Amino acid sequence: MSLVNPTSLFYGSPIMTRSPIFLNPTRKSQPVSSFSASNFPQISAILTKEHQSNAPEDKIKETQSKFEFDFKSYMLEKANLVNQALDLAVPLKDPIKIHESMRYSLLAGGKRVRPVLCIAACELVGGDGLTAMPAACAVEMIHTMSLMHDDLPCMDNDDFRRGKPTNHMVFGEEIAVLGGDAMLSFAFEHIATATKGVSSDRILRAIGELAKCIGSEGLVAGQVVDICSEGADVGLEHLEFIHLHKTAALLEGSVVLGAILGGGSDGEIEKLRKFARSIGLLFQVVDDILDVTKSSEELGKTAGKDLVSDKTTYPKLLGIEKSREFAEELNKDAQEQLSEFDPRKAAPLIALANYIAYRQN
Repeated sequence: MSLVNPTSLFYGSPIMTRSPIFLNPTRKSQPVSSFSASNFPQISAILTKEHQSNAPEDKIKETQSKFEFDFKSYMLEKANLVNQALDLAVPLKDPIKIHESMRYSLLAGGKRVRPVLCIAACELVGGDGLTAMPAACAVEMIHTMSLMHDDLPCMDNDDFRRGKPTNHMVFGEEIAVLGGDAMLSFAFEHIATATKGVSSDRILRAIGELAKCIGSEGLVAGQVVDICSEGADVGLEHLEFIHLHKTAALLEGSVVLGAILGGGSDGEIEKLRKFARSIGLLFQVVDDILDVTKSSEELGKTAGKDLVSDKTTYPKLLGIEKSREFAEELNKDAQEQLSEFDPRKAAPLIALANYIAYRQN
């Protein structure tokens, strides 16, 4: 199936009109006017040996750091809290089959990057991370739903996810579809009913933001244009549109929800929105690189799918090395958005950006 210039159908969407455009991977980054080494020292995450062995040395060593941030401990702590909250939020109850399906995919593991981003953004603007926990769980529910549906035979037709058989391979296509539908609707219910200590105006704003990020002008827009572009000659601008929507939109929603519920100002929320867009596109560029450089066992999902299906990716258009340079630039652009925040509070988001840039699966 093909579509002539499908991106033209969506450029009027709210997400695109406020999106940065990263069309030239060799362009010079324009620094934020207030950014300098003196007012915002480099904070390097403490990475695992695996990450260190695969990341450029100058990107991972400590440079003029006033303090160290233990990223691994932070991620373990927050991910454990998220896993406990997800387990409690979706108990096994009647109808058993549908809740088994939901829990199977929701609790199958995963990096929990989106919920941790939500919590970290909440804390950055001065909120209590637990305040954002229902929203953090909601974005993970929606992310899980998108994976359940992406894996279906009518979509990507995959039978391997997070090192386990995909949901439809275990429960059948009908239950996988309905399980994803149930997760999507429950995500909004969970924010509305479980968020405590936040004004109703901010809760309503968060719900509206999340709906826009995943709807027909957000995540779904990216998926539709992606499907309609199969077999078409796709350029960088077209590819960027797909991934700013299909991948970056939910990462953007995760960060913005945390900032809204944490009490952030409009200015703070917009800086974090730009940060999230950069790391969202970064996530996809790295994903494309890993798809052609790692095995299925290393990734926990089927490797080389894009190559087999002749899908347009950043390595296909730019080559591996230029794609890596582009990823480094996106990481730099993202971190510059945090230059005016308290460096200690910004440390988790900086570390998460580095993690996304140098992850190995």
